[in-house]
Amino acid sequence: MPVIGMKFDSIEGKRGNEAPKGEIKVNSTPKITSIKEVDIAPFGKKALAVNFDFSTNYTPDIGEIRITGEILYTTDLHDKVLKEWKDKKSIPEAASVEILNHLFRHCLLKIVNISEDLQLPPPISLPRVRPKRKEKS
Repeated sequence: MPVIGMKFDSIEGKRGNEAPKGEIKVNSTPKITSIKEVDIAPFGKKALAVNFDFSTNYTPDIGEIRITGEILYTTDLHDKVLKEWKDKKSIPEAASVEILNHLFRHCLLKIVNISEDLQLPPPISLPRVRPKRKEKS
């Protein structure tokens, strides 16, 4: 079932003072921090409010970008998701895949722009156009 809404609560980015030397590794990690049930009054439905923390870190430590927010999510597994979160702080794989894919898609796009503003490497590889090779005659 779908993600029916998403909001960012905070967007933080910082860049270190030193220029990096050697290879730079970029690691982007989404984390679900809480899940609660909410009423969606206009629809007369219940949804899950999934709070998240999405961080992109650089090694060596040349900067960090962090986004926190909330996703509104509806699923046929509503009760199962709530119970598993309450009992184990995890959620069923079907729900996890949908939520995490949504987070990667939306947060990484935002972080690509922020990384450019901070003069940090983007968290994903972007395509590059190269000149055609001249064939030997």
